[in-house]
Amino acid sequence: MSDLITTPTDDLIDLEEMYQQSCIGETIASLDRDMVGLRPVKTRIREIAALLLVEAARRKLGLQAEPPSLHMSFTGNPGTGKTTVGQRIADMLHKLGYIRRNHVVVVTRDDLVGQYIGHTAPKTKEILKKAMGGVLFIDEAYYLYRPENERDYGQEAIEILLQVMEDKRDDLVVVLAGYKDRMNTFFSSNPGMASRVAHHIDFPDYGAEELFEIAGLMLQKMHYELAPEAEEALRDYIGLRMLQPRFSNARSIRNALDRARLRQANRLFSQRREKIDRKALSTITEDDIRASRVFLS
Repeated sequence: MSDLITTPTDDLIDLEEMYQQSCIGETIASLDRDMVGLRPVKTRIREIAALLLVEAARRKLGLQAEPPSLHMSFTGNPGTGKTTVGQRIADMLHKLGYIRRNHVVVVTRDDLVGQYIGHTAPKTKEILKKAMGGVLFIDEAYYLYRPENERDYGQEAIEILLQVMEDKRDDLVVVLAGYKDRMNTFFSSNPGMASRVAHHIDFPDYGAEELFEIAGLMLQKMHYELAPEAEEALRDYIGLRMLQPRFSNARSIRNALDRARLRQANRLFSQRREKIDRKALSTITEDDIRASRVFLS
């Protein structure tokens, strides 16, 4: 733990000073600045930050208690920001001294579970060793449990995780992520895992206007802009794409913008005998958007 947590002091504590010294306000501000929507998620993160800051104040005054459990479950559809929020939480926990290293190791079942006897334990332990001191983010965690296959080795990985989540909870935070209904089934089938996860955060889908705002942030980071007519085209695209199968929220928007950039590049390349200015190189036009197959369906 850092001095912020362990150094004894007088009977009075200045929470505002501790808050400023920890710099977690910067992390929370970055969530508001860089991530659109997700109001219930941001509220829950602020609540966790408040809990940890007060716990740090208690420790400074010698009010010893069991450290709070920090293992978490993130549930929601793809593209709702779960991995990004996991990274911000790691930053917050590091600033407060609850983890040694500000890093997140993102894995799936394939990184943890072997294909033959004796293969799973070393794979899982190697990942845990890599993540120790920080955050282990297990995406689609429910795939670890496959009761329909009696020769599956996922249960072995779960047992190792359970032990480490209990014995090393002061040196490793585990985040389990995936679809809400499947995660609920996973926890009901693995009560030991459920009892170790204290914080369950549900990530809602984005609305159409939020997705348009997300597109704007993405384009800004890539140094692109939309022509005025392209803005309306993108709004139309989002409305149609949300109704189609395999829609993945912000991930689908990023893919759409990548394809629009591809069309823009080919359009400019076809005009390569002419001089091209900065504005042309950075502008997505209406035709770049409406050439999508989404408008043909």
